[in-house]
Amino acid sequence: MSDTEIRYGLQGVVADDTAISKVMPESNSLTYRGYPVQDLAVQCRFEEVAYLIWNGELPTASQLAAFERAEIAARGAGDEVLSVLSMMSRDAHPMDTLRTAVSFLGQADPQAEDATPEALMDKSISLYAKIPELIAADFRRRQGKKPIAPTSELGFCENFFHMCFGSVPKPEIVKCFDISMTLYAEHSFNASTFTARTITSSMSDIYSAVTGAIGSLKGPLHGGANEAVMHMLREVGSAEKAEAWMLDALATKKKIMGFGHRVYRSGDSRVPTMTAALERIVAVIDTKEAQDLWAMSRVLDDTMVREKGIYPNLDFPAGPAYYLMGFAIPMFTPIFVMSRITGWTAHIMEQWSRNRLIRPLSNYDGPAERAVTPLATR
Repeated sequence: MSDTEIRYGLQGVVADDTAISKVMPESNSLTYRGYPVQDLAVQCRFEEVAYLIWNGELPTASQLAAFERAEIAARGAGDEVLSVLSMMSRDAHPMDTLRTAVSFLGQADPQAEDATPEALMDKSISLYAKIPELIAADFRRRQGKKPIAPTSELGFCENFFHMCFGSVPKPEIVKCFDISMTLYAEHSFNASTFTARTITSSMSDIYSAVTGAIGSLKGPLHGGANEAVMHMLREVGSAEKAEAWMLDALATKKKIMGFGHRVYRSGDSRVPTMTAALERIVAVIDTKEAQDLWAMSRVLDDTMVREKGIYPNLDFPAGPAYYLMGFAIPMFTPIFVMSRITGWTAHIMEQWSRNRLIRPLSNYDGPAERAVTPLATR
């Protein structure tokens, strides 16, 4: 029996330094480069936040304009990858098709192995610009519709709505989506980011790292939780049934999605901002379905906090927000990728800047060394 302390799930293990984000213990607030994420979400557009995550400082007006021009110039995934996307099964999860499409972009880039800081930044902006088109094209093809090309006339979030629906919704809805992009953009050494850093540590290319991160994010304990929240709300059915459903789920120890977090113990600092944004779009949409979803989520939240003292995480308000915007539930996690590509690539660039192969040890708990017996005697 080994006396080595095992930290299952690497809980509590500090693996490296990072200057990108941190949950500040004194305020329980997630910060990007020192700025509280809730302040960034309300006061800045997602383009400004992406620039901050990659460059360390919020942009000036001229820097932001140059950054937006670079992103617009990088739009247009190309006919080849859209053709590959069109051949994939419509029954496959959109995360599977997105993972394959990003891998295809990598094999098509003759400079994929170039890991100079300038090249990594260019590839990061390229992925940031192209991934929304891949997600939107996949969304439309599953409905039997042709893709809509990106336009240079719209900002990042507006352009995504244009490519999905052919129109841009009311400003309150766009702002809610923009807020979600900022809130999902980065979260230190989460599972998918650590996957990207691990792949990068072997000196593999940025596309391989992002493809691996997409695979990690797909899991229901990570990015897929926002989809699971919406399925849960559908199962609950109504605000009148919500308290009884939650009490029964707690009594039977059913897995309840959208509550609790590995990092936060007294509530996810991102939730109040996203919940307020959800409440605003419920008022703007003002349908019975929207009002019912809002009422149901309030009862579930109140019951969980009252009974267990466990608070919702970001996925709890984000799931119904995306649903009310018109996105299919399987799209929720790919939308997460649209945002988190900024954090992933920032970590990839940071890993390259002082790389050391990530190779932890393991505690062997199998049989002791033994002799091989000949086949005839087994």
